[in-house]
Amino acid sequence: MKVKKGWLAVQVGLEDESSEEGSTPQRFVIPISYLYHPLFKRLLDKAYEVYGYHTDGPLKLPCSVDDFLHLRWRIEKESNHHHNHRLPHALYNFHSC
Repeated sequence: MKVKKGWLAVQVGLEDESSEEGSTPQRFVIPISYLYHPLFKRLLDKAYEVYGYHTDGPLKLPCSVDDFLHLRWRIEKESNHHHNHRLPHALYNFHSC
């Protein structure tokens, strides 16, 4: 699938999840602006630790799908509150990814 300009394909799933029956990594398309968000930067750092810089295909994120959906929800919620420029409190409470 082709990804529109300004968007990025990512593959989400933990290694131990893929060994369970019926559980496979899922592909998401996210706005490139996520790359600049502090919560997403933490996940990128973890991806580097797990996979390194060179992977084939979409960017792999070592995170459960549920945790990724929560992370995406937090980023979207904060982007809807433009008047709040402080570092999100969720940054200190988000440990899953």
